[in-house]
Amino acid sequence: MYITRVKLDTENGKKMKRASHIAAMHGVIEDSFSEERGLNERSRKLWRIDPIGGELYLLIVSPGKPHPDVLERVGVAGSVRTKDYDPFLRRLEDGMKARFRVKLNPVWSSREGKKSGERGRVVPVSDADQMQYLYDRAERYGFRLNREDYAVVERGNELYRKRGQRDIYLKKAVYEGVLTIADVDRLRKALTEGMGKKKAYGFGMMTLIPMRP
Repeated sequence: MYITRVKLDTENGKKMKRASHIAAMHGVIEDSFSEERGLNERSRKLWRIDPIGGELYLLIVSPGKPHPDVLERVGVAGSVRTKDYDPFLRRLEDGMKARFRVKLNPVWSSREGKKSGERGRVVPVSDADQMQYLYDRAERYGFRLNREDYAVVERGNELYRKRGQRDIYLKKAVYEGVLTIADVDRLRKALTEGMGKKKAYGFGMMTLIPMRP
């Protein structure tokens, strides 16, 4: 696995137009893995845009290396950095504490009004229930949370735009805090395959900074 970071060129209007909504950014990222064109199934890529030191950066976790020249369609020339993610993943251990950040699309499936066998209707989780939403899913992804050790630091909606279709807004919640690794294999899977819904569109990528004992 690889992790990539590129500084977004926020001073360049043409480049920022390519990053103006999550479907456009998804397209840039997929284009940066041109060797996958024509395959029946493309590899999973996780991505997120983060503010770091007053600048915006695109982060990507992927099985292969992206092509820097394609990522520079939205990024500052020469700012693409890709490194092997596996050594970091191997250093993680059960019982380790780490600071985390993750952006999720907090939704649940409502069966109200549905007949047996029909798919549930996807319903956004209310702002008041977003803390509980992550807490209830922590064990599934291999970690434990104390309620006082994490918070929702950003809420809002992400624009999904596709030509010929009406605009769609996807609910987002960005969480930060401290977790404890309970099942390192499950957590490694979450870090490389993502958490929750809409992972292709900038949701579900968790990053960690291990804490010293």
